[in-house]
Amino acid sequence: MNIETKCLHAGYTPKNTEPRVVPIVQSTTYVYDSTDDIAAVFDDPTKSLIYSRFENPTVMAVEEKIAALEGGIGAMCTSSGQAASLLSLLNILQAGDSFISAATIYGGTINLFAYTMKKLGIECIFVDADASEDEIRAAFKPNTKAVFGETLANPALTVFDIEKFAKIAHENNVPLIIDNTFPTPILCRPFEFGADIIVHSTTKYMDGHAVQGGGVIIDSGNFDWTNGKFPEFTEPDESYHGTIYTKAYGKAAYIVKARMQLMRDFGCYPSAQSAFYLNLGLETLAVRMKQYCENAMTVAQFLESNDKVESVNYPGLPSSKYHALAEKYLPQGTSGVISFVIKGGRSTAVKFMDSLKLASNEVHVADIRTCVLHPASATHRQLTDEQLVAAGINGGLIRLSVGLENVNDILDDLKSAFAAI
Repeated sequence: MNIETKCLHAGYTPKNTEPRVVPIVQSTTYVYDSTDDIAAVFDDPTKSLIYSRFENPTVMAVEEKIAALEGGIGAMCTSSGQAASLLSLLNILQAGDSFISAATIYGGTINLFAYTMKKLGIECIFVDADASEDEIRAAFKPNTKAVFGETLANPALTVFDIEKFAKIAHENNVPLIIDNTFPTPILCRPFEFGADIIVHSTTKYMDGHAVQGGGVIIDSGNFDWTNGKFPEFTEPDESYHGTIYTKAYGKAAYIVKARMQLMRDFGCYPSAQSAFYLNLGLETLAVRMKQYCENAMTVAQFLESNDKVESVNYPGLPSSKYHALAEKYLPQGTSGVISFVIKGGRSTAVKFMDSLKLASNEVHVADIRTCVLHPASATHRQLTDEQLVAAGINGGLIRLSVGLENVNDILDDLKSAFAAI
């Protein structure tokens, strides 16, 4: 079954008696035949549903579909992409631990890692994604438990060398977690290059229509949690009947533990209605990603030839320093997101953006509609000047998310705004 067909049918096998679309199970509660039946489910949560804070049939259908798209053993949806990133790490980290992250990641994630998780006693060690293998190895500490990176960084559009980081992570017996939001599994499947866990903000391309916020964690089922570095998987969980996750759930230990420990306690589970909307987006994902890439390449080439543009970050361009990595990991295209630096700095960038008519100036990206954002003023506003430089952000940088409008209309809008400056 090819990827387009999987988008439509993965995790849901239609029968004559079933509805054509995934139904919305709008309920918080599930009824059992007896008290013993309820007790049995609490002993083994994989036997049935417990409560809507853990699971819901509509959401589970979407989880199964996304797991199939990424080639994983299981998935857990969350209420946002930030929640997915947080829980993916808290599932294996505790106070006193550290993890390594590429510095070129989404600004909100930098804030989560550098400040909020620090308050929890967890240290994030930021490294240059382009660092040599020896430099990355030198960043590890005895308490380092994971490595994190974005396939395509938001908004720097750097391409993460998955195989390089996977090799080093596995040398140190820790998993590699990849944020695959911008490529989606249509353009890149990180598990095939050695990643162990994948997260997404499903609010972006997976939804594609700006109608719901959400996230998801996908487990490859490939990492060996019994390597001696993760006793929380191999020793009894006192908070859940002494369950030993690797013994009870084998390859699915990570994703089951995430649900039964973290989702139980944090409750950041999406609604059935949100999952229904997300599923509609997934059904057109393969078609949309192809068109996003085609439109963005045309726009990137236009920007690169414009004398008012200082530089263009789009890995699909042959001139990009990340083009070789893009051809390796993203041969079908590098999404619809472009970042470019306009000459004249912050004030000129703001004037240009405010002169656009078709493109919306908004705090969103990866929509069917073209939109723009000034990262230094918005998503990365909380960063210091040093952090902005490390994240690849400068005052004249504009993030342009190319939509599905006719590409000539998009170009005309850009030309008009350039004329205004």
